[in-house]
Amino acid sequence: MRFTEYVERLSSNARGARLERYGAVVEDGREYPLLSLHTEGRRRLVLTSGFHGEEPAGPLTLLEHLPEVLAFARAWGVGLDIFPCINPSGFEAGTRYNLSNERPNNDFIRYQVAPGVWKEQVLEGEAFVGWVLFDGGPKETRALRTALHALPTPDAALDLHQDNYIHGSLTYAYVFGDAAPYLPLMQASAALVGVAASLPVDGQRSTDAQGFIRHHDGSVTDYYLRRGVPHAAALETTTRTPPHVSQEVNLIWIRGFVELAAAGGR
Repeated sequence: MRFTEYVERLSSNARGARLERYGAVVEDGREYPLLSLHTEGRRRLVLTSGFHGEEPAGPLTLLEHLPEVLAFARAWGVGLDIFPCINPSGFEAGTRYNLSNERPNNDFIRYQVAPGVWKEQVLEGEAFVGWVLFDGGPKETRALRTALHALPTPDAALDLHQDNYIHGSLTYAYVFGDAAPYLPLMQASAALVGVAASLPVDGQRSTDAQGFIRHHDGSVTDYYLRRGVPHAAALETTTRTPPHVSQEVNLIWIRGFVELAAAGGR
């Protein structure tokens, strides 16, 4: 899909939301707007998607089902901050990275593990002295990081991804702490797609028996954990999952996170 078409359809579907341009990037001599949508509510949920261009299910879910998502959140009194297509040039080209071959994912925070020693990632349970908001990285990340950091701390944050490496039609999620709030969402998803339980996902880490993985990778999800957001997760469906199924799984988690945000993060 051409990104111009995506923008036109997003604008058409955004009735009841405030469509904003939080930045722009230039790739191959062409300007791509960076867009966000915002609604009012007593609680807040941040939705992000489209860090990787070959993972279209998130951006398409937030495009095609936007009226449904807005109505559901409104019914629960939850305001939304939606960043639907973070890497527009990669989305249009179907490439993982942007057209400059930069990697927009991660690069939100850096960990100080000892005086003067900084790391991009830490292991689960690894001690660190502190963390800071990173000030470098790809242009898409810099623009998004600035926009997110200017917003109030939300009650929940959900990042929509896909896995382009695992074979089969599967789902799993990156979470932190007690996974109990996410179990109903994973169980509901299991009615549509297999759960990637106890499965290696990146050559180093594996999911647990429930399809969850914990990794402090400096991503937007990790960033929101460090900001004290009670519920922050990154949902994955494999790119081999039928597109309509991936979108239905995304909607299960979006609705679930609306409800978690409505509960005030409890």
